[in-house]
Amino acid sequence: MTSTDENGTAVTFGVVGLDHGHVVSLVLGLLGAGAECAGYWSETDTPWTDVVAQQAPYLPRVSESAELLENPAIDLIVTAAVPARRAEIAVEALRHGKDVVADKPGAITLDQLAQVRVAVAESGRFWSVAFSERTASRATLHARRLIEDGAIGQVVQTIGLGPHHLRPQTRPAWTFDPALAGGILADLASHQVDQFLYLTGSTSAEVVSSSVGNFAHPDRPGFEDFGEMLLRSDHAQGYARVDWYTPDGLGVWGDVRLTILGTEGYIEIRKNIDLGGAREGGDHLFLVDGQGTRHLESFDVELPYFRAVVDDVRHRRTPLTAIPQDLVLTATELALTAQSDAARLGNLR
Repeated sequence: MTSTDENGTAVTFGVVGLDHGHVVSLVLGLLGAGAECAGYWSETDTPWTDVVAQQAPYLPRVSESAELLENPAIDLIVTAAVPARRAEIAVEALRHGKDVVADKPGAITLDQLAQVRVAVAESGRFWSVAFSERTASRATLHARRLIEDGAIGQVVQTIGLGPHHLRPQTRPAWTFDPALAGGILADLASHQVDQFLYLTGSTSAEVVSSSVGNFAHPDRPGFEDFGEMLLRSDHAQGYARVDWYTPDGLGVWGDVRLTILGTEGYIEIRKNIDLGGAREGGDHLFLVDGQGTRHLESFDVELPYFRAVVDDVRHRRTPLTAIPQDLVLTATELALTAQSDAARLGNLR
């Protein structure tokens, strides 16, 4: 089934760059929302070109990126290229009159972000970054609904923890080159910044402090395996910690946690695993308030991101319903500012 407007025209997308595994969920998510894919391009073969070819063998692979970027029939460009190239691809797509969905990080320097801002303003098209720790997390969306219902009073602080399993033998070489991958705060912690803005209702914030370190990989002196930052808006605070230390025994890629402190209670989310083993799977939400402590199910919470992207493309919604444009730009700017200003610790040179 395709997603069509009132004139019967389908929303069509092309994929430029398949260098990170998130591209699979982006492609399948848009297809599931009814969009049509005109094709995909990758400079080289990657594990993810193989996965896309296996899961959607009817999608054509084109020989040049220009076949997609310059095709007037394509409405949307998706990119999960090497992070250093994502902003460049986005700018070119925007200047060809196309909306963009990028894997995070959507940009790895403040200069790149400035170029994206200009292209968004000049083109009138949108640039969305798929912050999957929010958009693919039913419990996080559930938490927002509880906050809006007043379940924990005024939100004062978020604490976001984003540990990851490195498995270096499975990672492409660019992972360990900050000039290509961006630093750990620009990359992993962009999720936590997005959630801070989303859950506190902050439209702006400042980076109070930040640091990055290399404590476990002295053989990779430029690689950052630890990062933290402190954020402050005019009414809320946020702390984020990310790392590449998840041990093999955990069984999932990271014990990602989010605590939301309110004046009348708090919410804790364990996104991927219940360490005690009492509950299977992820999306574990715990609500603590004046009535007690409860574990709330989130399995029936809708994940609207891809459907909303398609609707935003089709109807030119203002503000955007998938993720507001200002939030995407602000979250990216805060993550990049934290990265740029971070103290460097451990084995970093």
